Amino acid sequence: MITNEPRITFSLIQTIRGQLEQRALWLYLLMDEARKVGADPSEWARAAIRRCGLYQGGEIRAKSPSDSLMHLRRKLFTKGAQWIFEMDVKASTEDALDVDFHYCPLVKAWQKIGCSEEEIATLCETAMCGDAGIAESFGAHLDLGTVIAKGGDVCQIRFRR
Repeated sequence: MITNEPRITFSLIQTIRGQLEQRALWLYLLMDEARKVGADPSEWARAAIRRCGLYQGGEIRAKSPSDSLMHLRRKLFTKGAQWIFEMDVKASTEDALDVDFHYCPLVKAWQKIGCSEEEIATLCETAMCGDAGIAESFGAHLDLGTVIAKGGDVCQIRFRR
């Protein structure tokens, strides 16, 4: 059973979460339309989202060409992002970055439109390809522990070199 309720409910944070929910809805609808025409969205969606992560990571690195995961933390996991996803940065070194997310607006969007728990898990795995691309752009890989989309209390995001 997926539990995903925010603790932080400031108006501005809710507005930004709404924008992220919109993007999650896009992903669901794109994958649904692909299925309707007989295409397998897993053939293209994960690759496209990984490319987005590679691009995003490359943009972060271009502003300061450091492959330090501490640099990634400073640029990607800002205070605003920490509020939106209700994150706790557990560890941050040159070669390891551990972040726990206590809320996910993407999962919330998929819950709102009535996706099954299986669909939510698949959509989450697809969306996480972006984070894997970011990790790759920093010469690292992404390890996942528990995830909200599969009933975890938190999403345990781990970048490792």
